[in-house]
Amino acid sequence: MLFNKLPDDIFHPLSGQNRQVYQSVLLELADLFFDEDLIDPFIPRDLVRSTIENAVVRLGVRRWENEAGDEPAAELPRSSAEYTNRIYRRLVQTGWLEEEQRVYRTYVLLSPSVSYLLRSLVSIAKLEKRSYGGAVLNVLSSLESAVNDPEGRGITLAEAAQTAADFSAHLTDMMLSLRELKINLSASNNPQEIVRGFFDRFVEQVLVSDYKTLKTRNNPFRFRRQILSMLRDLQFDPLKLQQLSEHYRMQLDLSYDVAEAQVHQHINRVIRIFESVDQRLAAIDDFRYQLEKRVADTVRYMDKTTPGMAARLSRVIAAASKLPEHLMPTLDTLDEVGFISPASVRAPVRRRIEAKPRVITQQAIDPKVLEMRRLFKEWKERREVNVDRIETYLESQLAGRDQLKATDFRIESVEDYICFSYVRHLSSLGKKARHMRNRYRIQFEDHYVNVSNMVECRGFIIHRNT
Repeated sequence: MLFNKLPDDIFHPLSGQNRQVYQSVLLELADLFFDEDLIDPFIPRDLVRSTIENAVVRLGVRRWENEAGDEPAAELPRSSAEYTNRIYRRLVQTGWLEEEQRVYRTYVLLSPSVSYLLRSLVSIAKLEKRSYGGAVLNVLSSLESAVNDPEGRGITLAEAAQTAADFSAHLTDMMLSLRELKINLSASNNPQEIVRGFFDRFVEQVLVSDYKTLKTRNNPFRFRRQILSMLRDLQFDPLKLQQLSEHYRMQLDLSYDVAEAQVHQHINRVIRIFESVDQRLAAIDDFRYQLEKRVADTVRYMDKTTPGMAARLSRVIAAASKLPEHLMPTLDTLDEVGFISPASVRAPVRRRIEAKPRVITQQAIDPKVLEMRRLFKEWKERREVNVDRIETYLESQLAGRDQLKATDFRIESVEDYICFSYVRHLSSLGKKARHMRNRYRIQFEDHYVNVSNMVECRGFIIHRNT
């Protein structure tokens, strides 16, 4: 768990009175420890201390609160060097930094768990924008690599599953950010703050970087159907599944059963994420509509207020209170009398226009349309596949023989092509094809063949059960 991998006091600097100082120092140290040109992770202590001092000087620290563990009468730092010493000792005590002595020099390093934690905090602080197109294309390219070369690059299937999981989490974060923004705007009574917050957070951070891409012609989800089709074909390809499982076993040092289970788990994860993306986008769009409606109402009613209206209303009430009662006008309605000004009168409700009755007549359908419907119905019936038609095609190909290779099948029409495609998946046709599975048995081979110069598939031999 978390507490078995991180020091117990690691979050104390970020929860005390001086957390803003430690935040700036840790961001500076992250640039030092995560430098791409850094070869040796052991950094001299003098360099670490100078980095902390630069952060203190840049931040302009002038106030310091005593922390837990300090003596009540301890003197506060008076110079940047004293601030640096206090901060460095605190980071070492709480486990952010570790020291290691080499001969006469002291080096500083980060433990693996602390390094991962610091990278995560830096990413949260920066709030880097994510790209829908980049995430979907990464999944697509990883799947293509795994499917085209399962023995050499099959591990990219795991990368595709992880990228899809990150993409799913990003959709959730996006919806939650819209919900949080809606709550914040609803809690504000200042129209200027509502409009400013809408443009600063929604338009700049969400709409431009995320949501706008869903409304463009180059929608990244145009590749979703291709991804789902590729994965469903992979589920019914035992040869490639076996090769992927073997590659997982070698790369991850697992047993074959565990590797095979991980392959199916990764495939199902990607399918679930991309099949449910429509419902999640609908929820995001609902939050977006509510947010935009709130801001639109605010902007619309901002024009209803006039500068100085409160002062004018106060003077009118004060003047009316000094008048005698017999001079006070009696108001029964506001439909014809302007209380403050003519523009403030309530707009009357428009009358509903009564719909006139009309005779509904049945329109005659063009005979050409009826003929087109008949031809389309016949065409659809010819291409509709059922178990009886598949069995008829199989018997015509066997022609009394007890077995038949895949290369001996003849494909002479579209109907033959469809039936041949279903013959290969005889074991997956469901309950209606149970009697066919009792009569025929299919044996797959470990090579691919070409059938009638129309289909390239895995070789097989179909046997008639006696």
